[in-house]
Amino acid sequence: MPTRQVAAGVLAAIGACAVVAVLAPSVASALAPPSINPVPPAAAAPTTATIAPSLSPDRLGARASLTFSIRYSGGEFGVPSPVRHSVLRFPAGMSLDIPRLRACKAARLRAHGPGGCPAQSEIGSGHALAETHAGSQITSEEVELHAFLGPPENLQPTFEIFAQGYTPLDEDVVFTGKVASANAPYGEELEMSIPPVPSLPLEPDASIVRFSLTVGQGLGTHPPGARPPHGTDDRSTVSVPRSCPAGGFPFAAEFTYADGSVGGVLARVPCPS
Repeated sequence: MPTRQVAAGVLAAIGACAVVAVLAPSVASALAPPSINPVPPAAAAPTTATIAPSLSPDRLGARASLTFSIRYSGGEFGVPSPVRHSVLRFPAGMSLDIPRLRACKAARLRAHGPGGCPAQSEIGSGHALAETHAGSQITSEEVELHAFLGPPENLQPTFEIFAQGYTPLDEDVVFTGKVASANAPYGEELEMSIPPVPSLPLEPDASIVRFSLTVGQGLGTHPPGARPPHGTDDRSTVSVPRSCPAGGFPFAAEFTYADGSVGGVLARVPCPS
């Protein structure tokens, strides 16, 4: 498992401060320049995020797959504050087509993992990277992601993302999300709650630093009213609108972090040429 070591210079500075702290007050005051005030520790950089959506195939009117990638940065010791809530907004006219609706409940997913859900309920997969600051090290863990269609709520679809890590944390977490209408220029938004991800004993919760999820299976372009190719009826796909707004397809995201901060970010997928 890869780790990032704290720089030796920082450790040396910490050690020097410890030596001065245990010296007799008269010796410590003699060593310290009288005209220099103690410098307070640097504040942690605020957690920020960037998003990078992409379509495959990238064609108007296509039955495509959508990959939504997120990268977080900042935070104390270079580890972003954990995400607790997110809202992802998608362009008007872009939708997920699921030919055969088969739902999987979150309780079943937690109890049996991805293998316990109907195959038709899985709508996407991906990967993430989680990090936690433990002592003088930053410990990283690769995480597999599986997205499933959940039971409808108030006639609106819901989604569940099963995140499975292995070592050193060996934790399984289920993120739940619900779909709602969004204001223009967006069509729908996905709101997700992310529970705390435990790390090592007595250490802070793990933080997601990279997240990439692909939803749907790209099947190419199809003419209006045409049925999908034989044998592909069960595949969920993303319907790309047949026209593109000026400046490209708009996406947006809002994040609420464990430290109470909130941030937003915008992105556009250029119109297909």
